[in-house]
Amino acid sequence: MKLSTKSRYGTRLLLDLAENDGNNFVQLKEVSNRQGISLKYLEQIIIPLKKARLVESSRGASGGYRLARPADQITVGEIVAILEGRKALTQCESDPEACERSGSCSVRNLWKEATQALYDKLNRVSLSDLVSREKLV
Repeated sequence: MKLSTKSRYGTRLLLDLAENDGNNFVQLKEVSNRQGISLKYLEQIIIPLKKARLVESSRGASGGYRLARPADQITVGEIVAILEGRKALTQCESDPEACERSGSCSVRNLWKEATQALYDKLNRVSLSDLVSREKLV
């Protein structure tokens, strides 16, 4: 599976909010400068994250975005699932009708297991885990 830029940048965005005092509001322009990600792209990525209640916003001069929950309660798996829009590695996992062989295909079960293993791993890593890792580097 190749993660989309949206997932990779979305994770970096939320990690940046966690690193820069998750309790204070941070402007996307600051994140853009620190992360080297286009402000326009961050503005697109933040929408589904806000809808999913991973971030909250405030308007005004001291406004911006911050994590809606503590960093240890937001997992990378959750971020990826929100931004990828689906959880399966292959279409036949979530839509058996997409493949005429899905009913008798032993490989389909392998893809399902691989998808589950991927999300199991990503769901074990929280933003606070990533903050800790960054401090070690």
